[in-house]
Amino acid sequence: MNRIEAIEEEVASLSGEELAAFRAWFAEFDAASWDSQIAEDARLGKLDGLADEALRDYRSGKCSDL
Repeated sequence: MNRIEAIEEEVASLSGEELAAFRAWFAEFDAASWDSQIAEDARLGKLDGLADEALRDYRSGKCSDL
């Protein structure tokens, strides 16, 4: 059994209350991980092309108010 399968088995055995607590913890963990990855990508310039495209669209009037 690999680690993922072991984790799946453990999660499947949680009570409803434990599962709710785990779900809340994982949502926060996942969001923090995503934020860190976006920050790193921005630091490395990986998002520069997207930002440039968005600014071009904005300046050319292709954008509308939300």
